[in-house]
This record gives sequence, C-alpha cells and structure tokens, in this order.
Amino acid sequence: MLGLAKRIGARFLLTSTSEVYGDPLEHPQKETYWGHVNPIGVRSCYDEGKRTAETLTMDYHRGAGVEVRIARIFNTYGPRMCLDDGRVVSNFVSQAIRKQPMTVYGDGKQTRSFQYVSDLVDGLVALMESEHIGPFNLGNPGEFTMLELAEVVKETIDSSATIEFKENTADDPHKRKPDITKAKDLLNWEPKISLHEGLPLMVNDFRNRILNEDEGKGNK
Repeated sequence: MLGLAKRIGARFLLTSTSEVYGDPLEHPQKETYWGHVNPIGVRSCYDEGKRTAETLTMDYHRGAGVEVRIARIFNTYGPRMCLDDGRVVSNFVSQAIRKQPMTVYGDGKQTRSFQYVSDLVDGLVALMESEHIGPFNLGNPGEFTMLELAEVVKETIDSSATIEFKENTADDPHKRKPDITKAKDLLNWEPKISLHEGLPLMVNDFRNRILNEDEGKGNK
C-alpha cells in the first residue's frame, strides 16, 4: 500500500494501535512514549507488527516523500461489530444477551478506555484533512476496569448477569488510557460519546442480530 501511495501520489493513512505501547510503564500514554513490549511474547506479532508498520510508514515519508498520517487507535466499540470477535465489549455484550456468564480474565482489575465508533471516524477524518503527520492517540480517556465494564453491561442488558473468572493471558497490559492532548490541540478533536451513552446503541444492534440468529436455529 505504501508503494501504491508512492506511485500515485496518494495520502496514506496508517491505522495503528495503542498496542504499540505494550504493557505501559507510563500512564496515561502520550505519543512520545516508546512503549514496553515483549518482542517474543504471545501477543508480540500484533504489537510488533503495528510498530513495524509505523516504521515503514515513516521511512516512506522520509525517504520517498509519501504523505502519511498515523493514528494510534484505542479500544473502539459500536454497532455492526462481529458478535464473536473476541474483543472484550463484544464478548460481554454477546454473553449477557445469550444469558451466559461474562468471561473476565485475571482479577478483572486491568483497565481499558473505550471510544464509540463515530468518535473514532470523526478523529480519522480530522487527521486526514489536517497537515499533521502524527502519530495521534485516538481514544476516549474514560478508564474502566474489566469489572467496571461488566457492571455497565449488566446495568444495560441484564442485572442478573454473572461473571466467570479465567486465568489471564500472557503479557496482558495492566493499564490502557490515552493522553489525547495532542489531538485536542492540533486536530481540534475529542470524543463526545460516553460508554453509558454508546453501549446501549451497540446492545440494540447485537440483540437484534442474536435474536435473529436464534430464530434461524429454531430457538424461539
């Protein structure tokens, strides 16, 4: 894609990730932070793959004059996501609607920050229309533990929903929260939709699809 952008003179957008920060020793994470990543861990193919993509993007910019923009995207949720994509919000919502226990890995005290999809889209458009390369953190600074997220899902879907604890995965980041000062100052962007506002919009979509799925299987 970078080669194509070079040939046709296109502006290239790299949708990178907060995972480039690994299990951060800085909190919240600024774009100047280089990260804390295990290069041979079970998660490293994703972390290091995105870090390599940022390296290649900047090399094409410096060496071949390609116009580039880099966004580091933090956890994002919303309607039309895959029901079983393994992401924590999708998991919790799907499990609660199906009356299954919500799976929490480890003690549930690890934190993430969740932004609604329309806020991310606005941020990406603002970045592409700006004259700034980045990288820019695009995320919602609202920080929740996994247990707090489970409680919000319970409030939204089913107050009787239960939690099942399982052994944590290796190299799971303990904290994740974006410092979005740079995006606020240079892109005039910040997220507008809180988790309590955005989650019901996702739940309505998931509920309709799961109920239709069940009806298709004859589970009336």
